[in-house]
Amino acid sequence: MKANILFLFLLLFFLACNTTPNNSTADQEPKAEASSDSGVSIEPFANSYAFSDAKINGFSFKNGKFNFNVEGEKYKLGEQTPDVEQKVCANSGKGQHIHLIVDNAPYAAKYTADFDYSIGDGEHYLLAFLSRSYHESIKTNDAHVAKKVSIKGNTITASEDINEPMVFYSRPKGTYTGANDTKRVMLDFYLKNTTISPTGNKVKADINGQVLLIDKWQPYYLDGLPMGENTITLTLVDKDGEKIDTPLNPVTRTFTLMPEKPTAQ
Repeated sequence: MKANILFLFLLLFFLACNTTPNNSTADQEPKAEASSDSGVSIEPFANSYAFSDAKINGFSFKNGKFNFNVEGEKYKLGEQTPDVEQKVCANSGKGQHIHLIVDNAPYAAKYTADFDYSIGDGEHYLLAFLSRSYHESIKTNDAHVAKKVSIKGNTITASEDINEPMVFYSRPKGTYTGANDTKRVMLDFYLKNTTISPTGNKVKADINGQVLLIDKWQPYYLDGLPMGENTITLTLVDKDGEKIDTPLNPVTRTFTLMPEKPTAQ
């Protein structure tokens, strides 16, 4: 009898110690996952054709006209980038160009070294960089200029280097039409006076409410964006994920994806 009671006691004790379900995550670290509602994925861009000697060797802005001194043995404004056929993203038929960004406004694409442009009086942050024909920035010290300028009468009256860490939004922008341009959309941005890394500053990308932390400066493919209007906000954050107090941070851009235009019947 005593043996039966002891056996029953041990059985109840064993069952009590194993009431935790097999799929319990009480002792597991939580995992960060992309929102299943958006379905947007991000993938690093493949290495692109390098223009090691591409250079903006000075510029001027006077009476509403920019003039850039663009140099490079292989890089030429208006030409198609040699590896354009290997890229599955929107490409400009007009070729390589300058991306001109004033403050946090969308960039203007310019295919010649001199062009007319209007900037209101006051202080502005100005970034210009050389772009491949498929709109990817050339991320070298020589291929860009970044200045804080004073404008009066569409003329630069004072200019100084930008000293603050900054992120400038470049792509996506505008309207993308058709299967080729909308399937894989390039995300590209430009950093100034900062690096990003897994243990340092990062760029936080809010894509239609889905938040991703980017720790390597390069372009990315965005897959799974829905047709219609999309919104991306880029924020330069510190190693703890906190917004850095710096000019033009964050910046938000809205762009549109559209299917092929219907053919006339």
